[in-house]
Amino acid sequence: MSSRKRHKKVIRQRIFAFILTILMLGCLAAGIGFGANYLIKETGLFSKKADKVEETVQKPVSEAPSESGDIWIKKEKEEIDDGYADVDTSVLSENEVSENVVEEDPNEDIELLIDSLALEEKVAQLFMVTPEQITGTDVVTRAGETTQNALSEYPVGGLIYFAQNLEDPDQTKEMLSNTRSYIENTCGISPFLAVDEEGGRIVRIASNDSFGVDKVSSMSTIGKTKDPAKAYSAGETIGRYMSDLGFNLDFAPVADVLGEPKSSVIGDRSFGSDPELVSQLALQFAAGLQDNGVTACYKHFPGHGSVPGDTHETVVKLDKSREDLYSYDLVPFQSAVEGGARMIMASHVSFPEITGDELPASLSHVMLTEILREDMGYDGVVITDAFNMAAVTDLYQDPGEAAVTAINAGADIILMPADFHEAYNAVLSAASSGKIETERIDDSLRRILKIKLGRY
Repeated sequence: MSSRKRHKKVIRQRIFAFILTILMLGCLAAGIGFGANYLIKETGLFSKKADKVEETVQKPVSEAPSESGDIWIKKEKEEIDDGYADVDTSVLSENEVSENVVEEDPNEDIELLIDSLALEEKVAQLFMVTPEQITGTDVVTRAGETTQNALSEYPVGGLIYFAQNLEDPDQTKEMLSNTRSYIENTCGISPFLAVDEEGGRIVRIASNDSFGVDKVSSMSTIGKTKDPAKAYSAGETIGRYMSDLGFNLDFAPVADVLGEPKSSVIGDRSFGSDPELVSQLALQFAAGLQDNGVTACYKHFPGHGSVPGDTHETVVKLDKSREDLYSYDLVPFQSAVEGGARMIMASHVSFPEITGDELPASLSHVMLTEILREDMGYDGVVITDAFNMAAVTDLYQDPGEAAVTAINAGADIILMPADFHEAYNAVLSAASSGKIETERIDDSLRRILKIKLGRY
């Protein structure tokens, strides 16, 4: 064999040996890897934490104790929590944590309740009447079968009582208790049971010595002290005895600011002529009421303190600009809105320079919706002043037309229409025909029910 052939043979042998060596080393490495994996699994060389996680993940649901799935879930959760006790969860973003959390609507029950009501029941909630208006009798001091039948047909949103209805504590408690149960049994909603109990000369309960309650001085007297504590104490005193009797709504405090000319109708019912002082004292009076379970109703929006006439007797106009109103009369009402007012009463005073017409504030879309709700940010209940007053009846011979106009303007509750049945039927007809939109009525019900269900 030539030297060249021998040299080629040696090269081929070396190449073969090199390839064989590589293959053997590969097999050896694979064997070592397989063996190591086997040893780790068999000898438990995984960390304790990882072992627990694997155990938890692999455990079938069928192994859960049949008597209590919750116990099993709790046990597995504890194992996982323990296994990852050292993990820093602070790195999770708020979005990642809350991503799977579904927030409950706190007012879902209100929506369900509204959906459960018939249209007739919804419309009835938009009215507050005297017991005489609902029963057709002269003077009501008892709530018996006649009242029950009337309220079963017309489960109104509330009733207002006057001195003639209130004889003594026992009679009043029984009358209010029966009235409440009649309405609740019909529509499942508690009524507002209201009275004008301002203190001073406008009181329905304290004017009767049979009730033996502490008499509260006029707001003018309290205003002169400039003491918020005295205003709170007045509201607290009235709220306490009203609540004890079964009332849950007081048409007070008076938030009117006395101006020039000073209103003789308001007079000493006002805390004074300083808008900021009136704001502060009205808020404290309302707090005293509400801390004792009685809803306060601020009145008479947008201000009655500079009105020379009496809306009980005639149409009253006030020539004020929007700037004048905002800088003076509206100051206490804006404070009330910012303080969480639940209810505001709209007056029957007209402001033609602002609204462009002679409609009373209680019937004006400009005053109730554009100014009170949109500009001032109010989302509580708007109740009108009494609709049997001349400022309304002189403009509207038809009680139904007045009621429909007020609701479309933004009012939630019509107080004491001149004829309740005519007003009720007109609103029901308007709601059925679309003249009043269903959502408009539902909006009022949401606000009303928030008070009645204690969502403030």
